[in-house]
Amino acid sequence: MKLIINGQPQTFTTPPDLARVLKAGGYEGMTVAVAHNGTFLPRAAYGSTTLADGDALDIVAPMQGG
Repeated sequence: MKLIINGQPQTFTTPPDLARVLKAGGYEGMTVAVAHNGTFLPRAAYGSTTLADGDALDIVAPMQGG
């Protein structure tokens, strides 16, 4: 299965759910915003969002600055 994550293609051997993708990407426990095919998802939906071949994810972490 191929997903586009932050503009980069990635391949997974088993169909992952969003929570597994976040864990594999090192985002587990972090505050992030996730858009699935252009639609932002509430955090409560991360564990129940199944992904399909070709789906696009944008994962954004807040940044501090001045």
